[in-house]
Amino acid sequence: MSGHGAEHAAEAAAKAELDALMGSFMDAFTNTGGRPPRLHAVREVFIPQGLIIMNLPEGPVVYDLDTFLAPRQALLTDGTLTEFSEWETAERTEIFGSVAHRYSAYGKSGRRDGTWFEGGGRKTTQFVRTPDGWRMSAMAWTDA
Repeated sequence: MSGHGAEHAAEAAAKAELDALMGSFMDAFTNTGGRPPRLHAVREVFIPQGLIIMNLPEGPVVYDLDTFLAPRQALLTDGTLTEFSEWETAERTEIFGSVAHRYSAYGKSGRRDGTWFEGGGRKTTQFVRTPDGWRMSAMAWTDA
């Protein structure tokens, strides 16, 4: 391949890697059917210095990986949040060399304190290509 063919193949390979990272991130929180969540996957898809930001009407709440994962580990394993899953419903990904951005819509459902809920929202995710492959560097989300 030469020229645009090689560029297209490289971008397609990068897009496939970004799709897999997002899939692993979303799947990390699933605890349906008694399955334990796989929160370790969040550390595998993020750079160690990653930031995760929940944007609320009263202002953003900024987490590093530790402060993001600890309360979710408890919620997903202590019976508070059960039958939970989250999935991407749409995405738009832009790749430029060694950086990328993804804008996602997502759905989620589960039981919180025994009461069924369904919802969704939007995520914006930044990616960087590292010597070990693509990784997430930052994510911000807001629930609908």
